[in-house]
Amino acid sequence: MAALDDDPAAPGPDPSPVPISVAAERVGSTARMLRYREGLGLLPRTQEQPTGRGHRHRRFTEEDLETIAGGLELEREFDIPPAALAFALRVLAEPEVLARVRAHGERLGRLAAAPARALDFEKEKAMRLLYSRRPGDRTRTDRSG
Repeated sequence: MAALDDDPAAPGPDPSPVPISVAAERVGSTARMLRYREGLGLLPRTQEQPTGRGHRHRRFTEEDLETIAGGLELEREFDIPPAALAFALRVLAEPEVLARVRAHGERLGRLAAAPARALDFEKEKAMRLLYSRRPGDRTRTDRSG
């Protein structure tokens, strides 16, 4: 059995999910802050069923810990609070919120007006051509004879 323990191909640390207190310690945070971030939607969703008396005891996988650490790194790198990161994710996920934030940025002068898409330009051009024609008028594009 000792030979199996020394096997370099043997798996490293136990990959089983860890409780919130261990997860917090591993990512350099506190359990309270992880719960706060979870409330903001900054933690990966769990697929676990409730345990105990109907309470969900959240357990974190290695992948969860990497995702949480990535979020914490973004907060540090851009010097933003968790709530700002949560709102940024909401802006990216909800087109209506994105449009309203963009419009506000344009009014403030912090964002240039969004360029018209090529298809929008072509649609507007086609509409102008349709409405500018009068019945019986011949235009340069009308080559019938």
